[in-house]
Formats: sequence, C-alpha cells, structure tokens
Amino acid sequence: MDLIYSLVGFFVTGGPFMYPILIVFAVGAAIAIERYITLSRVTNHNQSMWDKIQPALNQGDFDKARELTSKDTSTVSRLLSMGLARQGAVRRREDIEIAMEESMMEIIPQLEKRTAYVALASSIATLLGLLGTIMGLISAFTAVANANPAEKADLLSASISVAMNTTAFGLMVAIPLLVTHAVLTAKTGAIVDSLEMASVKALNVISAKAKRVAEA
Repeated sequence: MDLIYSLVGFFVTGGPFMYPILIVFAVGAAIAIERYITLSRVTNHNQSMWDKIQPALNQGDFDKARELTSKDTSTVSRLLSMGLARQGAVRRREDIEIAMEESMMEIIPQLEKRTAYVALASSIATLLGLLGTIMGLISAFTAVANANPAEKADLLSASISVAMNTTAFGLMVAIPLLVTHAVLTAKTGAIVDSLEMASVKALNVISAKAKRVAEA
C-alpha cells in the first residue's frame, strides 16, 4: 500500500502536465500492443503457409501452389500468388520478379503502419516532461520572489523537486515506448526478410523449371 500511495503522491505533485503524459502513454501503449499482436499473427500465419507451399514449389507442382495461395490471405500467399499467376503466362524471370516486387510494395506499408506513432509518443512524452518542468520552475521562481527571505531556500528546493517529477515521469513513459518501437521495427524487418527469402526461393524454382522445359 505504501508503494501505491507513493506513486499516487508522485503523480499528483507533478502538476497538470502529468495528465497529458499519461494520455500519450496510453495511446502509445495501445498502438504498440495492437502492432505486436498483429505482427505476431502475421509471422505465425506466414510460417504455417510457407511450410505448406514450399513442398509444392520444390516438387514443381505450381498448380497446387497456386491453389494454396489463392485460398489464403497471409502476406506470403499474397506475395507468391502474384508470381505464380505470372508463371503460367510468361517465362521470363524478370516479369515474375517485377510482379512480386509490386506485391511487396503493397505489403510493406501495411506491416509498418502505426509503428512510427510509438516512437512519436516516446518523443512527445519526453518533451511534455521537459515542458512541465520548465513551467514548474517558472512558477517556483515566481513564488519565491514574493516569499519571506527566510523561507526562500526551503520553498525553492521543494518547488524544484515537484517540477522535476514531470521530467522523471516523461522519461519513465518514453523509455519503454522507445524500446517497444525497436522491438516492433525488428519484428517488421524479420517479416520482410522472410518474404524476400520466400520470393527468391520461388523465383529460383520457377526459373529452374522453365529452363528444363526450354531444354526439353
């Protein structure tokens, strides 16, 4: 209970800027949780589908691969379906590669959306903390100017201590959000890398099959 009372006291004595910092934290945390859950689902879904599609590709059964990707909404299926659709119409690797690159250009923004807001929330929390401290110091020095000389030192030290609470709270919010942003960015990068790997493997299989057909 003492810890709870200490936290409540710390928040209340921080001044009015503590509330916008708390709102920024709530918004940033909500976005971070939504993005983490979404990216985790995308990762698991992609891995599950790739485990099904890869054997069909390795066997050169492109009809089965097309059937699998056409019935699925995962990002890896959307990517490969573009290439496999071209595979039946053209033989040039470049055309198939361009088709999958176009699909990647659509997928990547969807993976990255709202992630930047987590870093923005971290920066805003830090700046609000500093602004709250500055405003608190201005109020403190104004109050001290009109205070009894014997009380100035105690009043100033107490006012500065309260003003610094805002900066401390801003940093307490900003640091976790910044770390979370780094985690989300890493997860997004891992998904993009896995999609690029899948596209290259599919291209190599399609090119090898087309070469064998041309030589036959």
